[in-house]
Amino acid sequence: FQYLKRFDQGCDLDTFWYEALSVEGSPAECLQIFLLHCGVVDPSWAELHNFTWFLNVQLRDCEASVFCNPDFVRDTLNGF
Repeated sequence: FQYLKRFDQGCDLDTFWYEALSVEGSPAECLQIFLLHCGVVDPSWAELHNFTWFLNVQLRDCEASVFCNPDFVRDTLNGF
């Protein structure tokens, strides 16, 4: 949710890191953003669950990768 919210606001995601246990927005806002980005017109709860689980895994791996660390790559992969 934190990444998608900032993406919609046009923020630079290259310098953002997920803040564990932090709460942002309301449950309704979270659901609305997931519905906008999941890619299914009328998703079931299972489809939303799978979307959020997959996105979470990908973003966690991205944050753990040295190749996605802005301090390491500097401006060589800007926006990647």
